[in-house]
Amino acid sequence: QVQLVETGGGLVQAGGSLRLSCAASGSMFRINVMGWYRQAPGNERELVAIISRIGNTNYVDSVKGRFTISRDNAKNTVYLQMNSLKPEDTAVYYCYARVIPVGGSEYDHWGQGTRVTVSS
Repeated sequence: QVQLVETGGGLVQAGGSLRLSCAASGSMFRINVMGWYRQAPGNERELVAIISRIGNTNYVDSVKGRFTISRDNAKNTVYLQMNSLKPEDTAVYYCYARVIPVGGSEYDHWGQGTRVTVSS
């Protein structure tokens, strides 16, 4: 069973920065796509950024130029560097991974979420 553990959330003032990390652990698996979603109160979960195994990235328009996603395949870890944070970035951020188990079928997997609060 793969586990995704997120760290790095917290409270920051508008204009500040935070870096989220998400490490996948377990055995007998490989990770394909990794990414970050977020869900603000009263809103649906939305994609923030996603990165392929070879480093191709995609971002939601609202974070382009401010957020940077990266990954370390050797560590099965994905990062989200968030700069110039705005109050509207306040949400619970969820790590996402497309898991490929050895001898099994691919499936989507989610972390438990880490809260990011941006004060004005």
